[in-house]
Parts: sequence; C-alpha cells; structure tokens
Amino acid sequence: MHKLTLIVVAFSQTSVYTFTVVKENPVTSVKNQASTSTCWSFSGVSFLEAELLRKGKGTFDLSEMYIVRRNYEDKAGKYVRTHGHLNFAPGGSFADVIETLDEYGIVPDEAYTGLVGGAERHDHMKGIIGNNTVSTVWDKGFSGILDAYLKEKPASFIYNGKTYTPQSFKDFLELNPNDYISITSFTHHPFYAYFPLEVPDNWRWANSYNLPVDEMMATIDNAIMNGYTVAWASDVSEGGFSRQGIAIVPDENAAENAGTDQARWLGLSERERRSTIAGKVGVEVLKEKNITQEMRQLAYDNYQTTDDHGMHIYGIANDQNGNKYYLVKNSWGKTGPYDGIWYASEAFVRYKTLSIVTHKEALPKETAKKL
Repeated sequence: MHKLTLIVVAFSQTSVYTFTVVKENPVTSVKNQASTSTCWSFSGVSFLEAELLRKGKGTFDLSEMYIVRRNYEDKAGKYVRTHGHLNFAPGGSFADVIETLDEYGIVPDEAYTGLVGGAERHDHMKGIIGNNTVSTVWDKGFSGILDAYLKEKPASFIYNGKTYTPQSFKDFLELNPNDYISITSFTHHPFYAYFPLEVPDNWRWANSYNLPVDEMMATIDNAIMNGYTVAWASDVSEGGFSRQGIAIVPDENAAENAGTDQARWLGLSERERRSTIAGKVGVEVLKEKNITQEMRQLAYDNYQTTDDHGMHIYGIANDQNGNKYYLVKNSWGKTGPYDGIWYASEAFVRYKTLSIVTHKEALPKETAKKL
C-alpha cells in the first residue's frame, strides 16, 4: 500500500505544491506495464486487488498477462469473424478484465508472469503480430505465437501449498463480475440508459451506464469516501497530463497563468499560450477551466478526448488552495516525484474521463434508484 498523509514537493524556488490527503483507500504496489499497451489489464487488476483488500481477503499480486493472453485470443477470433473490421491492437477495456472472470478465472502473478527467456520486463512491441489470413488452423497458429511470447496458459498451479485452477482460484477470491458497474457520461445517448461506448478499444462492445457528469463525479466521490476504489479510463494525450505527476486542465486564456509576463501573453495566439502553459504543468499552481457537460461532449466528438490510458483512482486530496485532486495509481513503474502516483484535478477527471468501473454498492442511493 502507498501510504501518504502529507507531501510537499518543491519544483522550483517560486513554485510549491502541497497536498493534504482527505481520504486514501488501500491499494497494492505500483507495477510497470513496460513496453506494452496493456494498461487496461494493469489498472483493472489493480482495481480487483484493491477489492480483495477492501473485503479483508488480504494482499494478492494477480497476473495481468494471464488476462491479456486470454483476451488476445478472443480478440483475434472476433477480428476474423468480422472480416477484419475490428480494432485488432493490444488495447482493451475494463470489460476485458471484469467480464471474463467467470469464463476464464484468474491466477496469481507467480503462476503466470507472461515473461519468457529470462526476460525481466514486458515487451510486446516486436513480438505479437496479427494476420487476418483465414484458414482452418489460424487459431492454432496464433495460439502458438502467444505461447512463444507470453507462455502457455496454466491449466492448474500451486499457490500457498494448494492446487488451484484459474476457475477455482477465482472462486477462492470470491470475485463476482456482477458486483461491478461501468459508468460514462455523454449526451449522444440518453441518460440513465446504457450503451457500448464508441471507442476502438471497446472491442467487446461492453455496455456502460450513462450518467450526467455531476452524477458521475458524485459516484467517484461516494465510492472513495466509503472505502471503494475506481478503475478509470482517461485521455492522457494533452499537455495537462504531466510527467511531474500532475494532471490538470489549465486555462490558457486566464491572465493569472501568464505570471509577470502578461503583456507578451496577450499577444500570443491560443496555440502558443497552450504550448507555454504545458511547460508549467506540475511546476506552478495554475488556474483551470470550468468543465461543463457540453465541453466533455465536444472534446469526445472532435477526437480531442480519446481512450488513451487506464489507471486506478483510490483517494482524494486537496492542494494548498483547497482544490480537489484524486490520487491515481499509474502503471508506468515508480516514476515521477510521487513514485508512480499521479494527482489528477477534479477538472481533469470531469473533462477527460471516458468511463469508470466501481462496485455497485458504491453508487449513491439516488443514482442507484435511477439505474
């Protein structure tokens, strides 16, 4: 568990971020997805590990690559069945973690690391290549590729002196996929109904319930404050998501973000101001935009908000000005000033969330009634 009650980090002589934790729920250690595009599995598994901690089952290190291995096969099958008209790439969604529990079970990392040939880190960039040539044995050939690069699937394994299958281990952990709900917030579908979020990595076409953005945010807060955590699908491609462990939505039109150089600032184009501000994220406390439902929708419709990355929200903190941030466990190893943890502002989460997954009991009561 990443324990933190107060962090003060000085980035320069004139800029200091001070975070005070309001609520922090237990999570497992930060992992490294390395050279893979499997954040969906690392964040989804982190969420399940936190669920086991919440339920008093203990600390487990579950295998991300076992889930990846099973989903790669499923995705290849669907790719062939749709005549190649499917996103056949390493990306995925939280549904690939949650909705496969009953069918495939789950295993501890020690039973299936997904590392072969003495490798110490994951590297999928030059190993697994799809082929849409249809033959009667394509699936066996593809399975052989996966075996070579990710290891064969374990039929059984020994954990703490007892023999399990992936299914019996899932039953031992008492993980029930029906306990979890996926939520999104967009206006091109009716609120309080569900639909498959239209992003390429949702290749399973899994449904999410559609809430107004205020209720989606209230659901995150209610979950965190009541001991639950949240799997978070987000866009991290913009300058507001900094390698300094800070994620914000800076207002490039706010004069106070110019500092002492306001005269020059007013003469810059919006693009130039945005580029200048990107270099300040994480080293200055900047004024942020006020995010509306309409802004979310426009960014999604214009492909400015894309399904880039899966992470794990497990707490809430305030900065020195009382602004709310969410504690986010990333899967890029112990990088940055907070050792792999990011602080995402309320505005960033409100603006850039594609979807979340949490326990159904974490829903506010009034929201649960509407669904």
